[in-house]
Amino acid sequence: MAEDQAKPAGPDLTQGIPVADLADGAMLVGHVGDDEVLLARQGDDVFAVSAHCTHYHGPLAEGLLVDGMVRCPWHHACFSLRTGEPVRPPALSPLDCWSTERRDGKVFVTGKKEVQAATRARPAAAPPERVVIVGGGAAGFAAAEMLRRQDYQGSITMLSNDDAAPVDRPNLSKDYLAGNAPEEWVPLRPDDFYTENGIELRLKTNVTSIDPRSQEVRLSDGGSVPYDRLLLATGAEPIRLTIPGATNAHVHTLRSLADSRAVIERAKGARRAVVIGASFIGLEVAASLRAREIEVHVVAPEKRPMERILGPDMGDLVRRLHEEHGVVFHLEDTPAAIEDKRVRLASGVLLEADLVVMGVGVRPRIELAERAGLAIDRGVIANAFLEASAPGIFAAGDIARWPDPHSGQSIRVEHWVVAQRQGQAAALNMLGHREPFAAVPFFWSQHYDLPINYVGHAERWDELVVEGDIAAKDCLVRYKSRGRTLAAASIYRDVASLQEEVSLERSGPVAPA
Repeated sequence: MAEDQAKPAGPDLTQGIPVADLADGAMLVGHVGDDEVLLARQGDDVFAVSAHCTHYHGPLAEGLLVDGMVRCPWHHACFSLRTGEPVRPPALSPLDCWSTERRDGKVFVTGKKEVQAATRARPAAAPPERVVIVGGGAAGFAAAEMLRRQDYQGSITMLSNDDAAPVDRPNLSKDYLAGNAPEEWVPLRPDDFYTENGIELRLKTNVTSIDPRSQEVRLSDGGSVPYDRLLLATGAEPIRLTIPGATNAHVHTLRSLADSRAVIERAKGARRAVVIGASFIGLEVAASLRAREIEVHVVAPEKRPMERILGPDMGDLVRRLHEEHGVVFHLEDTPAAIEDKRVRLASGVLLEADLVVMGVGVRPRIELAERAGLAIDRGVIANAFLEASAPGIFAAGDIARWPDPHSGQSIRVEHWVVAQRQGQAAALNMLGHREPFAAVPFFWSQHYDLPINYVGHAERWDELVVEGDIAAKDCLVRYKSRGRTLAAASIYRDVASLQEEVSLERSGPVAPA
């Protein structure tokens, strides 16, 4: 064994530490053997759990303790300190837990505990016998996983028109596309997860209609699947501009694993790329292609990238960061036509392009819901329990429009973490728990070494309050309306972002607009 091999951090917790060294609300990282362990105190209780988040290995000691739970500083996953259960996505796997005991003024960590996931008390009504999930994305997977976590014994059928099992979609435009993450990291679970958990996952399956009266889903092959509870989690599809050349072979959108693979394959022989759209996806694609040393030009109609969501100063920072990495912007301009090796802009500029990626937004896939007669308003209208307008049908993810208690509005958002959390909430409510969905929306975006975290939802604001220095990449920006904070964006202020999330959760409901 090499002498310089890294040793676990902190004290040996089996030897104990003085209780006085761990204040109420404090966390400390030590080790038990080769395992790094987080010691956390809340009141008289001292807990010992894995030191790193099971999502992307974030350092939990740099997060926040709230009500017997630890929140990850990176992507706001939340774990029970008592059981290790992942209470909120994006983490889906539990933390390991160890027993602790006090003696002689010290706290000691003893053996690892065998802890079962906490299940809620069964509702009075009998659970459904058959659950069908239409969609193989974040919401659909999270619902199926939560049903089994709650010891649901009925059948679960997932119908997905994708050719791949559910994947970690944020990675498709970030590390995987950049070549920094192997493909084995992309699936949310290995293939045997579905068979071992009794989840019938049908890939390459197209649903043609839903009949709420007979409670069955009809398929393009002529078959049908009956249900007692149905979750619509059909997600969204990328918009493709209707301009000449938009369907050329070198023009791509990015949504699925197949899309990301296609862009990677095209990038292997590309020297120049044009990204159409300065959205989060578009700019993450630009950063990933620059990591592959491809010349990148970004074309977008707005004056600043992402100004509508983040404000002008944050937009300027994002633009400057990309320019420092070699990206060339063509703002306040639009593509007029895509030719074999170039893109013609409305301004007359010609851009050489071996590869074109459109990142101009997505539209919710609501056609099935419309044909089934469900209430629609730029999404599937759902109540606080994520129930659609027909009995036994629920909606989650990019298609769901629900009453958000924090903004007082009916909103629909296209965030990965929100879709996961809604899938879990819908699963519980399909089992009869009647738990309103009240999670504060959250998303993150990565641009080179710059992470942006965003909590809340602010479609518009009348006041923008900055703490820190945006230009120095050290800030928290609050978006306010009539004096009330609706959302906050942050750069390298992880704990402050978590605190804003807690503050929004506890701020009380807003009267509906």
